[in-house]
Amino acid sequence: MENPTFFHKTVMTDEVVDLLKIKPNGVYVDATFGSGGHTRAILEKDPTCTVISLDWDQISLDKYSPALTEQFGKRFIPLFGSFANLWRLLKKISIPRVDGILADFGTSQMQITERPGFSIYRDTPLDMRMSPAHQRITASAIVNRASEEELAHIFFTYGEERYSRKIAQAIVHDRKQEPFRTTKQLAGLIQRIIPRDKKSSIHPATRVFQALRIQVNRELDNITDFLKQSLEALNDGGRIVCISFHSLEDRLVKQFFKDRQQEGMLEVITKKPLAPTEQERMENPSSRSAKVRAAARIRI
Repeated sequence: MENPTFFHKTVMTDEVVDLLKIKPNGVYVDATFGSGGHTRAILEKDPTCTVISLDWDQISLDKYSPALTEQFGKRFIPLFGSFANLWRLLKKISIPRVDGILADFGTSQMQITERPGFSIYRDTPLDMRMSPAHQRITASAIVNRASEEELAHIFFTYGEERYSRKIAQAIVHDRKQEPFRTTKQLAGLIQRIIPRDKKSSIHPATRVFQALRIQVNRELDNITDFLKQSLEALNDGGRIVCISFHSLEDRLVKQFFKDRQQEGMLEVITKKPLAPTEQERMENPSSRSAKVRAAARIRI
C-alpha cells in the first residue's frame, strides 16, 4: 500500500498567489505545471491575466491541461519543456518577458505513484526519469555502473545519507551477483543493512532514492539554469516565487536571491522562507517540508 506521506499535492496556494501580486492583464509562468493547481489559482485570481504553464512531463500536460483550456481558453498556454529552458520556450511563443514566475520543485504525486522507480513502496523498474524525452540515464544504470566512490558521493551529496559508504559498498558487492533492476531490490538491500529508526516513519531507503532521483534528472543543475534565465524573463517589478522541499533546493534559491540582491538585480521579498500553516500540514502531510521564497526584479 502506498505511503500517503509521499504524496505531493499543490501546496501553499494562497501564499504563492499573494506573493506573485497578480495584476490585470498580467502574464505569468507556472514553470512546474504538474496537475495544474497553482495555474488554476493564478487564473482565478484575475479574469484578465494569462498563465504559461511548463512541464517536461507530457503525460501531465495531456491529463490535466484540457480542463483548464476548456475553462480559461486562450488565457491558459500549456507548453511541453523543461524550466531549465525557460528563456528559449518563451521566445518560441514570442513572449520575451512576463510579470511573474512560479516554480514548485516538489515531485508530483502522479509521478511518485504512477511512474517507474520513484516509490519505495511499489515494485517497479528502477527508472526515476521524470521525462524520458529529456533524460537517457536511468537510476538502474547508475546503480549498476557507477563506482563505489561515485555512489557514496551521490548518496551523501544529494541525499545527505550518513550511511552512504556502507550502502555503496553493499550495492557494489551485490550487483556482481545480480544487477539491480527494480525498486524492491534496492530498497530491500538498504532495509537489510541500515537500522530502521523506530521513532521515525521514514523508510531507510528514502534518502538514497532522493539522491538517485536528483542525479538522474539533474534537478539541481536545472534549478540553477532556471534561476539564471528567470532574470532575463521578468519585467521590471516582476516577481519570482520558488517552493522548495529539501535543503539543497532551498539553499540554491536563497543564495541566488542573496547574490542578485547584492548586485542590484533583485529585491528579496521573503527575508525568511514562508512555511505552510499548521492546518495545511495536518490536511496535507507532504507540505510539511515546503519553504517558499520570493524576490522582485528591480533592474533590467
